[in-house]
Amino acid sequence: ISPANSGNKEITWMMLEAGAETDVVNSVGRTAAQMAAFVGQHDCVTVINNFFPRERLDYYTKPQGLDKEPKLPVKLAGPLHKIITTTNMHPVKIVLLVKENPLLAEVEALQKSYRVLDLICEKCMKQKDMNEVLAMKMHYISCIFQKCITFLKEREDKLDGFIKSLLKGRDKDGFPVYQEKLIRESIRKFPYCEATLLQQLVRSIAPVEI
Repeated sequence: ISPANSGNKEITWMMLEAGAETDVVNSVGRTAAQMAAFVGQHDCVTVINNFFPRERLDYYTKPQGLDKEPKLPVKLAGPLHKIITTTNMHPVKIVLLVKENPLLAEVEALQKSYRVLDLICEKCMKQKDMNEVLAMKMHYISCIFQKCITFLKEREDKLDGFIKSLLKGRDKDGFPVYQEKLIRESIRKFPYCEATLLQQLVRSIAPVEI
């Protein structure tokens, strides 16, 4: 908890990578993220909430149960983990991360990746210590991957066309309507209606017209 309270993002990240558990509570019943938020160290809160151990992703690179093939090819684990752990959630940034890796920027690779993200999202919501933030993030990235697939299949300009659509502003004021609709659609499709985070997002966004 101490590095998070002091605002040291690098040490917080190093401790997480070394195996520090994020759900351990202190003497007053607060986790490291809760304490960091309490003292205003929001960058550390972001680091903790975005942390996802590589081992949890590597689990899907091995056949499980009756599966003959793993759900995620080993070659995709690295590029997918990079996207999962990014703290910049702008859709253009995520698409650029997909585009920069030829292994990931293919329809079949994206299909396998988004299905794994959906499984992780489900696990985050059903585990004992529910993590709504991580679940929503996995779902959001999954939605962007699915939109990438659409552009790869249907558009000659492929992911470049997707990026242009996200950046294009409305004529009268430059507002990126397509981007806004994509984000709202991903929130609307979040499958766990009872989630507190979802309800907060809906309350914030619903009254605001595009």
